[in-house]
Amino acid sequence: MKTLMPSETVLEGKWGLLNGKMVGDETTIRINQLITSTLAHVATSEDGWSNLYRDPSDGRYWEHTYPQGEMHGGGPPKLQVLTRDVAIKSYGRRVDI
Repeated sequence: MKTLMPSETVLEGKWGLLNGKMVGDETTIRINQLITSTLAHVATSEDGWSNLYRDPSDGRYWEHTYPQGEMHGGGPPKLQVLTRDVAIKSYGRRVDI
């Protein structure tokens, strides 16, 4: 799996049809791998639709969301860097844990 590069700040997955089934692209697969095996979970939003992670290699905060609310399940995933200040504003003091 490709680790996160310092130059990366946003990863946006896409869905497409394959043999009549909706499947995620390589970025979707990578996001899922990153949140399950590389990034450390820090907090979940109050509504449960977004999660905050921290990259142990560089300390950056990453927010995992499903920004296409009009699609089933919120659509494909997005992983985006947040500053510490924005993370605290969005997730509260749990960020400092």
